[in-house]
Amino acid sequence: MLLQRIFNSPSWKVNKCLSPGVYLSTSSSFKEQKIIVGNYEINYLRVGRGPHHVFCAGASMTTIWHSFEKQIKGFDHDKFSLVVWDPPGYGQSVALVNNKSFNIFSIDADVAYEFMKAIQIPKYSLMGWSRGGTACLILARRHPEVVNKVVAWGACSFLLPKDVEYYTSMRNLDNWPKQLKDEMIKLYGKEKFITKVNELADTMIGCSKHVVSVCNDIRGITCPTLLLHGAKDPVVDSSHLKHLHSLIANSRIYLYPDGKHNIHIQYADDFNKRVQEFLLT
Repeated sequence: MLLQRIFNSPSWKVNKCLSPGVYLSTSSSFKEQKIIVGNYEINYLRVGRGPHHVFCAGASMTTIWHSFEKQIKGFDHDKFSLVVWDPPGYGQSVALVNNKSFNIFSIDADVAYEFMKAIQIPKYSLMGWSRGGTACLILARRHPEVVNKVVAWGACSFLLPKDVEYYTSMRNLDNWPKQLKDEMIKLYGKEKFITKVNELADTMIGCSKHVVSVCNDIRGITCPTLLLHGAKDPVVDSSHLKHLHSLIANSRIYLYPDGKHNIHIQYADDFNKRVQEFLLT
């Protein structure tokens, strides 16, 4: 099952306290904030005091700490300043008005651009995982003037038939691993969680009809781009890595031979070292 395959790894279990009052942070030294950006109230975290600003975008159904605890605590805070959000519509980033759209990657890219303007960071690099990776690539293509470099992993530019099957299977909560299902229900409440699961499935299946649009939004990126992938990723096929590489002229790739979907957690030390070196050179 899709989400079981994403998170079925001991390295994913970064924080078991998912209730909104506790889930904000794993340390009192990290303070989350909120800001209204268009149709969304965005929940985000700023950490670090370095001159190189990096915006971090995670996968669907995840939050700041699900996605980036290893980077929040592992990056050099004297060299980098990270900005990490709960993806629009997830965690504590809520939509103020319901506005369903199948082009979620495009929407995320636009909201991210306006969000970084709102918090007054004019130039930055992008770091995105899965859905967040695709959104970061689109942002870099649309607004090259604000982007230094891009790092994306587990990102896609099309959906295979097996991907549609994965997202269809999400609707049946019996397919979810019990611990993950219980944690998500604790975070969102059961009814809201069921709604979000169905909305995500509808959206991702709908995205399969927008392949050309996504590819056009990515093709033509000019900034230095690092694309990483896990060869054993059960969610996003490794063919996406080659396809994205072919679309982005100034890109390099790195494949973790035994990597799954969450390589930034699975290989956190190596990932952090590799990405920081790329961003600084």
